[in-house]
Amino acid sequence: MNQLELVVNSLSRLPGLGKKSATRMAYWLLRSDNSFNKTLGEAIIELQEKIVSCSVCGNYTEEDPCPICTAHDRDRDLICVVEHPQDVMTIEATGEYKGLYHVLNGVLAPLDGVGPEELGLDRLVERTKDEGTKEIIMATNPTLEGDSTALYIVRLFQDEPVKVTRIATGLPVGGDMEYADRLSVARSLRARQDLAD
Repeated sequence: MNQLELVVNSLSRLPGLGKKSATRMAYWLLRSDNSFNKTLGEAIIELQEKIVSCSVCGNYTEEDPCPICTAHDRDRDLICVVEHPQDVMTIEATGEYKGLYHVLNGVLAPLDGVGPEELGLDRLVERTKDEGTKEIIMATNPTLEGDSTALYIVRLFQDEPVKVTRIATGLPVGGDMEYADRLSVARSLRARQDLAD
């Protein structure tokens, strides 16, 4: 395998990129400025060296705890539970939400060996007690697994003085929040529903 094939094969492993798109990117990189390729390569190498998971919320950050967890102007009564760190970025882009986050890094999937322990749900329970949280907003994706995870969390807090709500279904069923437009996410946050009903 030559170097070009190696780059094409590596790029085609990225989500959403097939062989054709990966080939087009590889040829573009071949024609591009050498300094750009060096900068890109170094940035990719440093990505995992400099970015860590926040020890409080689980979001990706360069400083631990992350700037959202340490910000004094955030509403500490609210914790928005999301599946992945990129969901935090999607919600933040709306400018609608000013509370805290809790990143699960997945959803309940017993057949795949993902249970409450793997998602750190005990940390969420402890956090709500430590923070004095009044409301948990479930912003998991509207999929079978996302809904099951949300319902499990509702049961976790049924005897606690914490209201559990779910963002409205302005997001398509079976879709990923990552691909939703800002307006849909903002409307979903505003029209969230109480899950205990």
